[in-house]
Amino acid sequence: MKVLANDGISQSGIDALEKGGYEVITTTVAQEQLINYINEKDIAVLLVRSATTVRKDLIDACPGLKIIGRGGVGMDNIDVEYAREKGLSVINTPASSSHSVAELVFGHFYGLARFLHNSNRDMPLEGDTNFKGLKKAYAKGTELKGKTLGVLGFGRIGQATAKVALGAGMKVVAFDPFLEKANLELEFFDGQKVNFNIQTISKEEVLKQADFLTLHVPAQKEYVIDEAEFNIMKDGVIIANAARGGVVNEVALVKAIESGKVARAALDVFEKEPKPEMQLLMNPALSLTPHTGAATNEAQDRIGTELAEQIINILG
Repeated sequence: MKVLANDGISQSGIDALEKGGYEVITTTVAQEQLINYINEKDIAVLLVRSATTVRKDLIDACPGLKIIGRGGVGMDNIDVEYAREKGLSVINTPASSSHSVAELVFGHFYGLARFLHNSNRDMPLEGDTNFKGLKKAYAKGTELKGKTLGVLGFGRIGQATAKVALGAGMKVVAFDPFLEKANLELEFFDGQKVNFNIQTISKEEVLKQADFLTLHVPAQKEYVIDEAEFNIMKDGVIIANAARGGVVNEVALVKAIESGKVARAALDVFEKEPKPEMQLLMNPALSLTPHTGAATNEAQDRIGTELAEQIINILG
Protein backbone atom coordinates (compact mmCIF):
# COMPACT_ATOMS: atom_id res chain seq x y z
CA MET A 1 0.00 0.00 0.00
CA LYS A 2 1.12 3.52 -0.77
CA VAL A 3 1.45 6.43 1.63
CA LEU A 4 1.75 9.99 0.30
CA ALA A 5 3.40 12.30 2.86
CA ASN A 6 2.57 15.46 0.97
CA ASP A 7 4.04 17.90 3.50
CA GLY A 8 6.98 15.64 4.39
CA ILE A 9 7.64 13.09 7.13
CA SER A 10 10.69 12.29 9.26
CA GLN A 11 13.09 9.53 8.28
CA SER A 12 12.06 7.62 11.41
CA GLY A 13 8.47 7.63 10.15
CA ILE A 14 9.52 6.48 6.68
CA ASP A 15 11.62 3.68 8.18
CA ALA A 16 8.76 2.47 10.39
CA LEU A 17 6.27 2.47 7.50
CA GLU A 18 8.64 0.73 5.09
CA LYS A 19 9.37 -1.88 7.74
CA GLY A 20 5.61 -2.42 7.95
CA GLY A 21 5.48 -3.06 4.21
CA TYR A 22 4.28 0.34 2.99
CA GLU A 23 5.66 2.38 0.09
CA VAL A 24 6.23 5.97 1.19
CA ILE A 25 6.11 8.82 -1.35
CA THR A 26 7.41 12.20 -0.18
CA THR A 27 6.79 14.14 -3.40
CA THR A 28 5.02 17.43 -2.67
CA VAL A 29 2.03 17.53 -5.00
CA ALA A 30 0.36 20.88 -5.68
CA GLN A 31 -3.10 21.18 -4.13
CA GLU A 32 -4.87 21.42 -7.49
CA GLN A 33 -3.14 18.27 -8.77
CA LEU A 34 -3.61 16.22 -5.62
CA ILE A 35 -6.86 14.43 -6.55
CA ASN A 36 -5.45 13.17 -9.86
CA TYR A 37 -2.18 12.10 -8.24
CA ILE A 38 -3.91 10.16 -5.45
CA ASN A 39 -6.11 8.30 -7.93
CA GLU A 40 -3.40 7.64 -10.52
CA LYS A 41 -0.90 6.38 -7.93
CA ASP A 42 -3.52 4.43 -5.97
CA ILE A 43 -2.67 6.20 -2.69
CA ALA A 44 -4.28 4.62 0.39
CA VAL A 45 -2.94 7.01 3.05
CA LEU A 46 -2.57 10.80 2.74
CA LEU A 47 -0.41 12.49 5.37
CA VAL A 48 -0.38 16.28 5.68
CA ARG A 49 0.78 19.00 8.04
CA SER A 50 -0.64 22.52 7.72
CA ALA A 51 0.15 23.30 4.06
CA THR A 52 -2.18 20.79 2.36
CA THR A 53 -5.96 20.94 2.81
CA VAL A 54 -8.22 17.90 2.67
CA ARG A 55 -11.77 19.05 1.91
CA LYS A 56 -15.00 17.34 0.84
CA ASP A 57 -14.17 17.55 -2.88
CA LEU A 58 -10.96 15.57 -2.41
CA ILE A 59 -12.60 13.06 -0.07
CA ASP A 60 -15.44 12.47 -2.58
CA ALA A 61 -13.10 12.26 -5.57
CA CYS A 62 -10.63 9.77 -4.04
CA PRO A 63 -12.54 6.56 -3.17
CA GLY A 64 -9.28 4.60 -2.70
CA LEU A 65 -8.20 6.69 0.29
CA LYS A 66 -8.44 4.85 3.60
CA ILE A 67 -6.61 7.13 6.05
CA ILE A 68 -6.00 10.87 6.32
CA GLY A 69 -3.26 11.75 8.81
CA ARG A 70 -2.22 15.11 10.23
CA GLY A 71 1.31 15.43 11.58
CA GLY A 72 0.57 17.64 14.55
CA VAL A 73 -2.40 18.67 16.67
CA GLY A 74 -4.92 20.96 14.94
CA MET A 75 -6.96 19.45 12.13
CA ASP A 76 -8.71 22.59 10.85
CA ASN A 77 -7.26 21.95 7.35
CA ILE A 78 -9.18 18.64 7.16
CA ASP A 79 -12.96 18.07 6.94
CA VAL A 80 -12.69 15.52 9.73
CA GLU A 81 -16.34 14.68 10.40
CA TYR A 82 -17.16 14.37 6.71
CA ALA A 83 -14.20 12.06 6.13
CA ARG A 84 -15.25 9.84 9.04
CA GLU A 85 -18.84 9.76 7.75
CA LYS A 86 -17.41 8.46 4.48
CA GLY A 87 -15.65 5.65 6.34
CA LEU A 88 -12.13 7.08 6.36
CA SER A 89 -9.89 6.98 9.43
CA VAL A 90 -8.60 10.43 10.42
CA ILE A 91 -5.57 10.46 12.71
CA ASN A 92 -3.25 13.05 14.24
CA THR A 93 -0.41 13.24 16.77
CA PRO A 94 -1.62 15.44 19.63
CA ALA A 95 1.16 14.63 22.08
CA SER A 96 4.21 14.65 19.82
CA SER A 97 4.92 18.35 19.54
CA SER A 98 3.73 19.61 22.94
CA HIS A 99 7.16 20.17 24.46
CA SER A 100 8.56 21.72 21.27
CA VAL A 101 5.80 24.35 21.27
CA ALA A 102 6.33 24.97 24.99
CA GLU A 103 10.05 25.59 24.48
CA LEU A 104 9.40 27.97 21.58
CA VAL A 105 6.98 29.98 23.72
CA PHE A 106 9.63 30.30 26.41
CA GLY A 107 12.30 31.12 23.85
CA HIS A 108 10.10 34.08 22.91
CA PHE A 109 9.33 34.97 26.53
CA TYR A 110 12.97 35.02 27.60
CA GLY A 111 13.86 36.99 24.49
CA LEU A 112 11.08 39.53 25.00
CA ALA A 113 11.82 39.92 28.71
CA ARG A 114 15.40 40.94 27.86
CA PHE A 115 14.75 42.64 24.48
CA LEU A 116 16.78 40.05 22.58
CA HIS A 117 14.54 40.39 19.51
CA ASN A 118 15.52 44.07 19.25
CA SER A 119 19.11 43.73 20.42
CA ASN A 120 19.83 41.05 17.82
CA ARG A 121 18.67 43.45 15.12
CA ASP A 122 20.44 46.51 16.47
CA MET A 123 23.84 45.15 17.52
CA PRO A 124 24.99 44.31 13.96
CA LEU A 125 23.94 47.80 12.83
CA GLU A 126 25.02 49.96 15.77
CA GLY A 127 27.05 47.77 18.13
CA ASP A 128 30.35 49.43 17.21
CA THR A 129 29.07 53.02 17.12
CA ASN A 130 26.32 53.11 19.76
CA PHE A 131 27.22 50.40 22.27
CA LYS A 132 26.47 52.53 25.34
CA GLY A 133 23.22 53.79 23.82
CA LEU A 134 22.02 50.26 23.15
CA LYS A 135 23.09 49.14 26.61
CA LYS A 136 20.96 51.90 28.12
CA ALA A 137 18.02 51.16 25.79
CA TYR A 138 17.89 47.50 26.77
CA ALA A 139 18.78 47.86 30.45
CA LYS A 140 15.23 47.47 31.79
CA GLY A 141 14.83 43.72 31.37
CA THR A 142 12.63 41.62 33.62
CA GLU A 143 13.03 38.15 35.13
CA LEU A 144 10.46 35.40 34.62
CA LYS A 145 11.12 33.84 38.02
CA GLY A 146 8.44 34.91 40.49
CA LYS A 147 6.10 36.16 37.78
CA THR A 148 2.68 34.70 36.92
CA LEU A 149 2.10 32.81 33.68
CA GLY A 150 -1.48 32.73 32.46
CA VAL A 151 -2.38 29.79 30.21
CA LEU A 152 -5.53 29.87 28.09
CA GLY A 153 -6.26 26.31 26.98
CA PHE A 154 -4.91 23.65 29.33
CA GLY A 155 -4.67 20.62 27.11
CA ARG A 156 -1.44 18.80 26.31
CA ILE A 157 0.44 21.84 24.97
CA GLY A 158 -0.87 24.20 27.64
CA GLN A 159 0.22 21.75 30.33
CA ALA A 160 3.64 21.23 28.72
CA THR A 161 4.11 25.01 28.70
CA ALA A 162 3.04 25.21 32.34
CA LYS A 163 5.69 22.62 33.23
CA VAL A 164 8.41 24.78 31.69
CA ALA A 165 7.03 27.75 33.64
CA LEU A 166 7.08 25.82 36.93
CA GLY A 167 10.66 24.78 36.24
CA ALA A 168 11.50 28.45 35.70
CA GLY A 169 10.07 29.39 39.11
CA MET A 170 6.85 30.96 37.85
CA LYS A 171 3.36 30.80 39.31
CA VAL A 172 0.89 29.22 36.87
CA VAL A 173 -2.80 30.10 36.50
CA ALA A 174 -4.88 28.44 33.81
CA PHE A 175 -8.28 28.51 32.14
CA ASP A 176 -9.88 25.69 30.20
CA PRO A 177 -13.66 25.32 29.66
CA PHE A 178 -13.36 21.52 29.61
CA LEU A 179 -10.99 20.95 32.52
CA GLU A 180 -11.36 21.65 36.25
CA LYS A 181 -7.89 20.55 37.32
CA ALA A 182 -4.73 18.87 36.07
CA ASN A 183 -1.89 17.02 37.73
CA LEU A 184 1.44 18.02 36.23
CA GLU A 185 4.38 15.68 36.73
CA LEU A 186 7.79 17.29 36.27
CA GLU A 187 10.51 14.76 35.52
CA PHE A 188 14.14 15.65 36.11
CA PHE A 189 17.37 14.30 34.65
CA ASP A 190 18.16 12.00 37.55
CA GLY A 191 14.75 10.35 37.78
CA GLN A 192 13.34 12.62 40.47
CA LYS A 193 9.74 13.72 39.96
CA VAL A 194 7.64 16.53 41.41
CA ASN A 195 3.85 16.75 41.11
CA PHE A 196 1.86 19.97 40.87
CA ASN A 197 -1.92 20.14 41.05
CA ILE A 198 -3.31 23.07 39.08
CA GLN A 199 -6.96 24.05 39.54
CA THR A 200 -8.27 25.99 36.56
CA ILE A 201 -9.91 29.36 37.15
CA SER A 202 -12.03 31.71 35.04
CA LYS A 203 -10.69 33.28 31.87
CA GLU A 204 -11.22 36.73 33.38
CA GLU A 205 -9.16 35.85 36.47
CA VAL A 206 -6.32 34.51 34.32
CA LEU A 207 -6.30 37.73 32.28
CA LYS A 208 -6.27 39.83 35.46
CA GLN A 209 -3.40 37.93 37.11
CA ALA A 210 -1.02 37.15 34.22
CA ASP A 211 2.30 38.92 33.82
CA PHE A 212 2.94 36.62 30.86
CA LEU A 213 0.09 35.10 28.85
CA THR A 214 0.19 32.15 26.43
CA LEU A 215 -2.60 30.73 24.28
CA HIS A 216 -3.02 27.04 23.48
CA VAL A 217 -6.51 26.84 22.04
CA PRO A 218 -7.90 25.45 18.76
CA ALA A 219 -9.00 27.67 15.88
CA GLN A 220 -12.46 29.12 16.50
CA LYS A 221 -14.99 31.46 14.94
CA GLU A 222 -14.55 34.27 17.47
CA TYR A 223 -11.37 35.87 18.73
CA VAL A 224 -10.24 34.46 22.08
CA ILE A 225 -8.33 37.70 22.74
CA ASP A 226 -9.96 40.89 21.50
CA GLU A 227 -10.24 44.49 22.70
CA ALA A 228 -12.40 43.55 25.71
CA GLU A 229 -9.88 40.95 26.88
CA PHE A 230 -6.94 43.35 26.49
CA ASN A 231 -8.78 45.84 28.72
CA ILE A 232 -8.92 43.29 31.56
CA MET A 233 -5.17 42.53 31.48
CA LYS A 234 -2.43 44.03 33.62
CA ASP A 235 -0.59 46.98 32.11
CA GLY A 236 2.69 45.83 30.58
CA VAL A 237 1.70 42.19 30.02
CA ILE A 238 3.77 40.06 27.63
CA ILE A 239 1.78 37.72 25.35
CA ALA A 240 2.61 34.74 23.12
CA ASN A 241 0.40 33.12 20.49
CA ALA A 242 1.79 29.83 19.19
CA ALA A 243 -1.66 28.28 18.81
CA ARG A 244 -3.55 29.33 15.68
CA GLY A 245 -3.73 32.49 13.62
CA GLY A 246 -7.05 34.20 14.29
CA VAL A 247 -7.39 33.48 18.00
CA VAL A 248 -5.86 36.90 18.75
CA ASN A 249 -7.22 40.00 17.03
CA GLU A 250 -4.02 41.36 15.50
CA VAL A 251 -5.42 44.88 15.00
CA ALA A 252 -6.45 45.03 18.66
CA LEU A 253 -3.03 43.66 19.65
CA VAL A 254 -1.21 46.46 17.84
CA LYS A 255 -3.49 49.03 19.52
CA ALA A 256 -2.82 47.43 22.92
CA ILE A 257 0.93 47.68 22.28
CA GLU A 258 0.60 51.33 21.25
CA SER A 259 -1.37 52.15 24.41
CA GLY A 260 1.17 50.37 26.65
CA LYS A 261 -1.35 47.78 27.83
CA VAL A 262 0.78 45.09 26.16
CA ALA A 263 4.51 45.65 26.60
CA ARG A 264 5.64 43.15 23.97
CA ALA A 265 4.26 40.08 22.23
CA ALA A 266 5.33 36.96 20.35
CA LEU A 267 3.57 35.54 17.33
CA ASP A 268 4.34 32.17 15.76
CA VAL A 269 1.00 32.10 13.91
CA PHE A 270 -0.85 34.73 11.94
CA GLU A 271 -4.32 35.53 10.64
CA LYS A 272 -2.91 35.75 7.11
CA GLU A 273 -0.43 32.94 6.49
CA PRO A 274 1.82 32.78 4.56
CA LYS A 275 1.68 36.58 4.14
CA PRO A 276 1.38 38.23 7.56
CA GLU A 277 0.41 41.89 7.76
CA MET A 278 3.35 44.24 7.23
CA GLN A 279 2.47 46.24 10.36
CA LEU A 280 3.18 43.08 12.37
CA LEU A 281 6.42 42.27 10.57
CA MET A 282 7.78 45.78 11.15
CA ASN A 283 6.61 46.26 14.74
CA PRO A 284 9.61 46.46 17.11
CA ALA A 285 7.51 45.21 20.06
CA LEU A 286 6.90 41.86 18.37
CA SER A 287 9.07 38.75 18.39
CA LEU A 288 8.16 36.68 15.33
CA THR A 289 8.64 33.13 14.05
CA PRO A 290 7.17 31.58 10.86
CA HIS A 291 4.86 28.93 12.42
CA THR A 292 7.70 26.78 13.73
CA GLY A 293 6.19 25.66 17.05
CA ALA A 294 6.47 21.95 16.27
CA ALA A 295 9.54 22.28 14.07
CA THR A 296 12.17 20.46 16.09
CA ASN A 297 14.00 17.33 14.99
CA GLU A 298 12.77 15.53 18.10
CA ALA A 299 9.11 16.46 17.54
CA GLN A 300 9.22 15.49 13.87
CA ASP A 301 10.72 12.12 14.80
CA ARG A 302 7.95 11.54 17.33
CA ILE A 303 5.29 12.66 14.83
CA GLY A 304 6.62 10.35 12.10
CA THR A 305 6.83 7.25 14.27
CA GLU A 306 3.46 7.93 15.93
CA LEU A 307 1.73 8.29 12.54
CA ALA A 308 3.42 5.10 11.32
CA GLU A 309 2.27 3.16 14.40
CA GLN A 310 -1.32 4.34 13.98
CA ILE A 311 -1.38 3.50 10.24
CA ILE A 312 0.01 0.01 10.83
CA ASN A 313 -2.50 -0.59 13.64
CA ILE A 314 -5.43 0.48 11.46
CA LEU A 315 -4.48 -1.24 8.21
CA GLY A 316 -2.42 -4.11 9.61
